[in-house]
Amino acid sequence: MQTSSFIKRYRWWLIIVPIVITLLMVIPLTKAKINPDLMEYLPNDIESKLNIDRLDSIFGKYEPVILIVESDDILSEETLTRLSDINYALKELPEVNDVLSIFETKYIRGEEGTMLVDPAIRYIPSNEEESEIIRNEIINNSLAYKLFVSENFRYSFIIINPSEGFADEEILNSINKTISENPGNETIYLNGLPYLRHEIQRKGIRDFAILLPLGLFIMLLFLYFSFKERRGVLLPFSVVIMSTVIAVGMMPLFGYELSLISILVPIMMIAIANNYGIHIVARYQELNSLNPTWSMEQITDESVNRLTKPIILTGLTTIVGVMGLIVQIMLPAKQMGVVSSIAIAFALIISILFIPSVMVSMRKGKPQKLFTEDKHSWIDSFLNWAGITTTMFPRQIVYVFASFLIVAAVGISELQVSINMERMMPSSHSLRVSTDIANEHFGGTKNISILFEGDILDPQIMQTMDRFETELKKNPNIGNVNSLASVIRIISRSLNDKTDELYDKIPADRQTIAQYIEFYNMSGDPEDFEKLVDFDYTKAGLNIQFMAKDMKSFRETETQIQKLVDSSPYAKLKAGQCLVEKEMAQSIARGQIYSLIFALLAIIVLLSLIFRSMVAGLLGSIPLMLTLICNFGLMGWFGLELDIGNSLLSSIAIGIGIDYTIHLFWRLKHELNTGKDYNEAIMTTLKTTGRGISINAFSVILGFSVLFLSGLVILKTFAFLIIFSLLLCLLCSLFLIPAICIIAKPKFMLKNGKTPVI
Repeated sequence: MQTSSFIKRYRWWLIIVPIVITLLMVIPLTKAKINPDLMEYLPNDIESKLNIDRLDSIFGKYEPVILIVESDDILSEETLTRLSDINYALKELPEVNDVLSIFETKYIRGEEGTMLVDPAIRYIPSNEEESEIIRNEIINNSLAYKLFVSENFRYSFIIINPSEGFADEEILNSINKTISENPGNETIYLNGLPYLRHEIQRKGIRDFAILLPLGLFIMLLFLYFSFKERRGVLLPFSVVIMSTVIAVGMMPLFGYELSLISILVPIMMIAIANNYGIHIVARYQELNSLNPTWSMEQITDESVNRLTKPIILTGLTTIVGVMGLIVQIMLPAKQMGVVSSIAIAFALIISILFIPSVMVSMRKGKPQKLFTEDKHSWIDSFLNWAGITTTMFPRQIVYVFASFLIVAAVGISELQVSINMERMMPSSHSLRVSTDIANEHFGGTKNISILFEGDILDPQIMQTMDRFETELKKNPNIGNVNSLASVIRIISRSLNDKTDELYDKIPADRQTIAQYIEFYNMSGDPEDFEKLVDFDYTKAGLNIQFMAKDMKSFRETETQIQKLVDSSPYAKLKAGQCLVEKEMAQSIARGQIYSLIFALLAIIVLLSLIFRSMVAGLLGSIPLMLTLICNFGLMGWFGLELDIGNSLLSSIAIGIGIDYTIHLFWRLKHELNTGKDYNEAIMTTLKTTGRGISINAFSVILGFSVLFLSGLVILKTFAFLIIFSLLLCLLCSLFLIPAICIIAKPKFMLKNGKTPVI
C-alpha cells in the first residue's frame, strides 16, 4: 500500500500553503468593523426604509434615546429637582440636539379670555399643597399627562434626540455621565434604537472575546477525551483554527461588516470544521488497532482511500445546506452563507490533503484499547445498545419517532414571528424593563407617523387629521396620537368658553386656524411645532404611539392606519422604525421558507445522485424533515418566537445533520455487500462509523453550547434549538434510518451487487 502519489509528492507544500493562507487572512481581520444597526440588515430600497428617509428629510432624523424615571412620586421636590438638573444638563451636551420632557412640554390654558403658554412644570413644589396644584394641572394637560408623566405619577418619560455626527457610544456615554453626575434615589431605565445598537455591539464584542476562545478550549477537551491521543486533538483542531480565520477574515476582505448574526460564524466553524478530521482520526485508530503491523504510510493511505469520497460528499451537502442562507432577504444572512460556504470548502480540502500530509510524517501511536480489549467508552456502550435496540424493535422505533413528530407538529400552529427587538436581551435588561413600563403606562414604544401634504392650515386637511386622531384613539392598543390638529383643539379650548361654538373644535376657516397659530407664537415657541409641521406649512406629521405584543396585534393596528391613509388624498404615506422591524420579521419568515425549500431540494437531489436512487434521496431527507418539523413545533410549544437568529437554523441544521446519514448509508452499503444480513451490517456500522458520527455530533453540540454564555437571549435560544436539532438528527441516523432500512430493505443498498470503495 502506498500513500496517494499527489500527497506524497507535494506533502510539504500541502502543509505549508494552508498555513501561509491562514496567516495572510489575519491581515483583513485588523480592518473588521461591527455594524450593530438592525435597520441596515435589510436592503435600502424596501418601502418602509424609503418612507423613513422621506420623513427624515422633512422633519429631521429621529432616533431618540428614551429615559424612563421611576420614583414613588414623580412630583416630589427631590425627584423633580433631579429631573430638572438632568433635563437642562442634557440640553447643554453637544451630542444632544433636543430634549422632550415634563420640563419642555407646554401647558396651554386660557385666563380671562387670553391664552397662556407655559412649561408644564413652572416651579419645583416645596410643599404638599404646591405638589397637588401641579398634579391637577398635569392631569388637565393633554400634552403632559400619560405622555411624559404616567397616570399613577410613578414614572416620567424623557425623550432625547441625538445630534447627527456622533456615534451611539459617544451619545450614551454622555447621557450616562450626566445621570451619574446628578445622583438620586430614582431608578432610570434606558431605551431606544441607539441604546439597542450600543448594547448589541457591546455584548457582541464581549461574545467574540469570550465565547470563541472558550469554544476552542471545550473542543480541545472533548477531542482529547474522545481520542486520548495528541494527533486526535491537534489535527482536527488545526483545521478549525485555519477555517475560522478564513471565514472571519473574508468578511472585511469582501467588504462585509460584522453583525449580530456574524457572531455565529466562528462558532459555526468551530462546530463544523472539525467534522472531517474527526472521521479520519477515528478511521486511523480503527486501522491502527486492527492492523498492528501496518506502517503509518499504509494506515494513512487506507484512511484516505476509504474516506475521501464520503468526506467530500458530506462536505458538499453541508455547503449546499449552508448556501441556503444566500436566498435569505437579510443581508448579513446572505453574507454568512457566502463566507461560511467558502470556509467549509477550505476545511474540506485541507482535511483530505493537509491532515494526511501531517499524519504520514508522524510516528504511529499506541493502539486504542477499545478496539483490542473488552473495554468500552460510554459512546461505544451507547452505540452497542442502539444497535441491539434497533435490530430487535425496528417497527416500535418507527412508531416512537412518528408519535413524537405528531405531538411536536401540533405546536407549529402556535409559532410566532418576533417583532420586538428588545426581546433579544435578558428579561432584567433595561430595554426589556423600560419597554414593559412604556407599554403599561405610556401607550407603547412603537411609533408610526402619517405624512400629510397640502395647505396644512386648510380646514379640510386639519379636520382630516382630527378625524384620524379620533378614530385611532378608539383602538385599545394605541396609547397616544398627536398632530398639529391636537394643538389647534387645545388652543380652541383655551380661547373659547365651553358654551362657545368653536370650543374644542377645528375652525371651519383657514384664517381662524392661522390666528390660533399666531396666538400660540406670541406666548410660546414656534419651534415647538417643528416635529409636527414644516416651516412653510405644506407638510405635517400625525404621530401614533402604540404597543404590539405580537404580529397579529401589530397587523391589526397597521391595517387600521393604512385604511385611514387610503381614505384621504392628503395622507401620502406612513413611516416608522417599527414598520422596518415588521418588514424584517416578514423577511425572516419568507427567508426561512426559501432557504428551507432550497436546502431540502438540493440535499434530495445530491443524495439521489450520490447513491443513484431517488429512494436514497427521499429516505435520507426523512431525518431532516422530522427534525425541522419537531424544531418548529418545539418553538411553538415553548413560546419561542422566530427571530433573526433562529431564522438561520434550518439551513445550518440541514447542512450539518445530513452528514450523519451519508456516512451511515456509505458504511451500511459496504457491510451489506460483504454478505452480511441487515442486522449484522447495522451492528457493525453503528460500532464503527457510528463512533465517528457520534463524536462528530457531540463535538458540534459542544461547539454551539458556548452560546449559552452569550449576553444575548437571541443567541442562547439559537444554541438551544440547534442542539435539539442536531441531537434529533443524530438519533434519527442511529435509530430511525437503520430501523426503516430493516423494514423496507431499500434496493439502492445492494444496487448491482457492487460496493463503493470506502
